Amino acid sequence: MLDRLSADLKEAMKARDETRMLVLRSMLTELKNERVKKMKDLGEDEALAVLQRCAKQRKDSIEQYKAGGRRDLVEKEAAELKIIETYLPEQMSDEEVEALVKKTIEEVGAIGRRDMGRVMKPVMEKCRGRVDGAKVRDIVNKHLE
Repeated sequence: MLDRLSADLKEAMKARDETRMLVLRSMLTELKNERVKKMKDLGEDEALAVLQRCAKQRKDSIEQYKAGGRRDLVEKEAAELKIIETYLPEQMSDEEVEALVKKTIEEVGAIGRRDMGRVMKPVMEKCRGRVDGAKVRDIVNKHLE
């Protein structure tokens, strides 16, 4: 992951793509900080988690800027988010998540909200990195009512 980001950063520098350079530097810094924090090289899952955190930060910023009426900053954050998402695995659709949740509920025999943990854990393991946990939680809640 680091090699790919570094190579893409060099290309962005040659193309003088300021936004792309900024985002790639930010992502590389986050990955390096995480590596220092853990005192070991990051595996694919760990690197993916860091990039997902970067994407989530941008999404949160977009919501806050929309609420504040800052259209210029919304567009900037959206452009950065689009770049980050090119390094993340393709996200699952709502229909795919819903089908996985239904199947898991049947497998574990969940009948109510108290079984939410028994459903969430296997679902999140199966779709790690391809769906937001909040979306899964909402779908599980809907089916366990």
